[in-house]
Amino acid sequence: MSAKYKDVLFGLYDDEVIMMNAIKKANAKHLDIMDVYSPFPIHGLDKLLGMDESRLHIVGFIFGLLGCLVGFLGMTWIFTSDWPTIFGGKPYWAIPAFIPVTFEMTVLFCGIGMTVVFYIICGMGFGVDNPVLHDRITDDKFCIAFQTNDMSDDGVDGLKGFFDETGAEEIHTKRI
Repeated sequence: MSAKYKDVLFGLYDDEVIMMNAIKKANAKHLDIMDVYSPFPIHGLDKLLGMDESRLHIVGFIFGLLGCLVGFLGMTWIFTSDWPTIFGGKPYWAIPAFIPVTFEMTVLFCGIGMTVVFYIICGMGFGVDNPVLHDRITDDKFCIAFQTNDMSDDGVDGLKGFFDETGAEEIHTKRI
């Protein structure tokens, strides 16, 4: 068996409340959850999994600030050095006239920058083949997955018992 593959045991749930209760039981039993999949965001799931708050908003602020500077300094350079033209008696450096372009550049840089960083962090770039555990996870099923590479048969049977005990509708094994 190659070390790059993961053996995954996962259970599918029909309801997010049942899955959240199963996660609480897994935390109480100190089980190491590999990942949880859901067709939509679930409030409070990140705290149950012990995840820290995302820092994506900091990246958004940095890209927004960069866009604001590019927009404002670009308009300043265009209208004071590159193409100084007086429009309707306004001065060359008319700051209120720069606000719409500066705002739009801020939104553009922030949106594109956050999207690129999100894709990089999540490993969803071009040419990346992300395995799918089960086709219905993104449709109407909720999933808790455990990695079972270094686990004994008794440990795997214990996880299957955990899924039965917590109300999983289906239990599957897959190598990804």
